[in-house]
Amino acid sequence: MADKIKQIVDAMTMLSEDTSVPRNIRKGATDAKGRLLDTKDAPDVRAAGAINILDDLANDPNVPLHARTLIWQIISQLETVAKE
Repeated sequence: MADKIKQIVDAMTMLSEDTSVPRNIRKGATDAKGRLLDTKDAPDVRAAGAINILDDLANDPNVPLHARTLIWQIISQLETVAKE
């Protein structure tokens, strides 16, 4: 489980550091990463919170196609964490 979360965090970091992505999307990726790493809640609650943030980002019309694809991949991985 920890390895999966590390992979997800790495993908979010890549998204948040991509300068071809609008600033609000990069900030949202950083917020989702912070939510996932917040150890106050159970892993499934943290994953659900991150999914909620990323889902809003994926629906933003300003997201480049490559970033939207990455967001969907991250959401898919987070859904497996939420189900564990």
